[in-house]
Amino acid sequence: MPKSRGYRRKTRAMFRGKPRSPLGAFLRDYKIGDRVVIDVDSRQPKGMPHRRFQGSVGSVEEVRRRSLVLIVAVGDTRKTVIARLEHVRPLV
Repeated sequence: MPKSRGYRRKTRAMFRGKPRSPLGAFLRDYKIGDRVVIDVDSRQPKGMPHRRFQGSVGSVEEVRRRSLVLIVAVGDTRKTVIARLEHVRPLV
């Protein structure tokens, strides 16, 4: 059989479940320019950013109904990441 190279490849330890508040992510208000950390919640596969962005810090460019548009610096380039609210937390 060929080796799988799927979207969640090599994520067994990275996306291991963490204890979280079930409603905490939805009660936060984000504004344009806020700095957030991408912290993927494996319980919700919808709107999950790619694993290369796990732990990255980005700034909010646009606030949508259920998601945020983030700008993340990766090397010398700036990437646009769309992530749902469960997959981000504010930078403290």
